[in-house]
Amino acid sequence: MAPLPAGFHSRDDPVGPCYIPLSLRSLAELTLSTSLPTTLGHLAPSAARGGEMDYLAIVLHSGPVVGAVLLLLLAASVVSWAIILKKWLDLRRARSESAVFLETFWQSKRLDTIYQAAESLSHSPIAAVFRAGYVELSKVTARQKVAEGAMSDQLGGLENVERALKRAAAGEVTHLESKVPFLGTTASAAPFVGLFGTVWGIMRAFHDIYQMGNANLATVAKPISEALIATAVGLFAAIPAVVFYNLFVSRIRVLDSEMTNFGNDFLNIVKRHFFS
Repeated sequence: MAPLPAGFHSRDDPVGPCYIPLSLRSLAELTLSTSLPTTLGHLAPSAARGGEMDYLAIVLHSGPVVGAVLLLLLAASVVSWAIILKKWLDLRRARSESAVFLETFWQSKRLDTIYQAAESLSHSPIAAVFRAGYVELSKVTARQKVAEGAMSDQLGGLENVERALKRAAAGEVTHLESKVPFLGTTASAAPFVGLFGTVWGIMRAFHDIYQMGNANLATVAKPISEALIATAVGLFAAIPAVVFYNLFVSRIRVLDSEMTNFGNDFLNIVKRHFFS
């Protein structure tokens, strides 16, 4: 191989040997080494800025229709969470105090002692059913002491006790179910309200495309983001509502069954000891 001229550097390529002057090579490397970090430094903040999106600003500057949809969904979500927390505490107290009352009821042998214990368990629906039955039983036995009743009067007194138990159980179920239907309504309606905001945002995006005459990302990004936020908020309101609605309904159904069983047991005891 022939010696290289002074000041030249050899680089093999598929075509053949290439001779680059060392002075030009040094200048190219210097330019590349100084321009590349500077270029990357300018591109990195731009990429970071392009990857971020201020969702709060999008919500605050959304249109009146989408803004109304978001406010409605947020209000429904706040109310739903308030109901969830309250019902969670109420049902937890109802279950714990009902367990205490049933243990007291089956261990005690005097109804007046059980009634005194039931008065302190204000959150127990089973204790409330017992109090209603005990009060009606006291009225029936008081009338029987005044005048000796016939068998029909005794059976009527037992029916009065049974009606009092059923009426108290129905009232307790109604109290336990209060405000729970709002969760069911939120669970079923919130996704459709969010979908309405989504459809409106997409319509607005197409309107902006038509007005500006182009379909680039800058034109449709804002209204599409508003639409997707409306859908997300709708799901945020609906998912907890449907989960806790099913949970509360199942627990209320269990308490209702326990009240029915206790009412039947209490009627059997009353019939055996007072109407036999």
